[in-house]
Amino acid sequence: MTADTIVLGAGIVGVSTAIHLARRGRSVVLVDRRTPGEETSFGNAGLIQREGVVPYGFPQNLGLILRYGLNNRIDAHYHIQAMLKLVPFLSRYWWHSNKSRHEAIARAYAPLIENSISEHKDLIEAAGAEHLIRKDGWVEAFRSNGVRDTEFAEADRLVREYGISYTRLDKADLAKAEPHLSRDFIGGLKWNDPWSVRDPHGLTSAYLKYFESLGGRFVTGDATTLSPRASGAGWQVKTDEGLVEGKDVVLALGPWAEEVTRKLGYNFLLGVKRGYHMHYAPAGNAKLNNWLMDKERGYFLAPMNKGIRLTTGAEFAYRDAPKSPVQLDRAERVARTIFPLAERLDAEPWMGARPCTPDMMPIIGKAPRHQGVWFAFGHAHHGLTLGPVTGRLIAEAMTGEKPFLDISAYRPERFNP
Repeated sequence: MTADTIVLGAGIVGVSTAIHLARRGRSVVLVDRRTPGEETSFGNAGLIQREGVVPYGFPQNLGLILRYGLNNRIDAHYHIQAMLKLVPFLSRYWWHSNKSRHEAIARAYAPLIENSISEHKDLIEAAGAEHLIRKDGWVEAFRSNGVRDTEFAEADRLVREYGISYTRLDKADLAKAEPHLSRDFIGGLKWNDPWSVRDPHGLTSAYLKYFESLGGRFVTGDATTLSPRASGAGWQVKTDEGLVEGKDVVLALGPWAEEVTRKLGYNFLLGVKRGYHMHYAPAGNAKLNNWLMDKERGYFLAPMNKGIRLTTGAEFAYRDAPKSPVQLDRAERVARTIFPLAERLDAEPWMGARPCTPDMMPIIGKAPRHQGVWFAFGHAHHGLTLGPVTGRLIAEAMTGEKPFLDISAYRPERFNP
């Protein structure tokens, strides 16, 4: 089997990239070891985060770092046995999260986020996936005046600098918006611009069907078998349908990118933040109206098609270590006190891995030392948000168009000169 381009990785980034290449007349084979959208793209909170112009930084407050060190929180957890290996990544992550550096990173990162809604809208309409989308933002709920005031001040800054829209909710406003929520909260903040997705896996599947309608093909295969073509220029990979050969290859492998890039001689210091989710039925006639974060406790409740999805913060561990859903258990205990959750709907907790770079920006662009190899990974918490933006940028660069955004800040050379 031959194609102009092989796209390795069928999460939201890989599928979006395959679409944009197919739209530009490229023959494309999409390759993954699993069904599209069944890894990291499966289990997120379902937000297209137009407000997320500031990437999640490493805490700079020593007292907060020490509290995280107690390892008893919902928003972060770590495996002690993994920490030695994680030190190089975490130390660089901490360094880049310094206030001045973090602000500069946010300015470079913002153009991606600012185009997230418009680029998703294009693919949602083309894929006929409007039924999976809500366009009414999401809510942060606050338990204390101090956290509320800090978040309002930061939101005001984002309005001034990035044109983000939000609404302040007092206690009565929040109770009206969420009548079944407990009265533990003093108010909230509603981000107005983001869209939410009722079924993230369903959205990736809809995009895949659209890709196939453009003439693209999906096959099951092993990205780690990537090698130069034996018969000349280009690349090849082994699949269940035989050898697939292509002139170009895109690595959209998320947290598994390192397995292939290291074989090619690159070192991206790619970290992993694992996360968990579980679905619940609401008790009685209770209804959760909004995607909602318990800000001080660090977990998320989302009214998905399957049920109310509870998602956790970040777990720092070996990528392939067995599940340890202690954060989910902690979050569930708290969540049951603020909303009437009934039984669990999943047989076991879902776990996924977010691919993170130490400077919090994705890696988008051509491989520095290999002809025909392109990188599209490292999107951390915003893979769903940035899939279509990344796909368009990669496709434009690969086909000789001028990318609609300057991608120099995301270039691979910043890690591999």
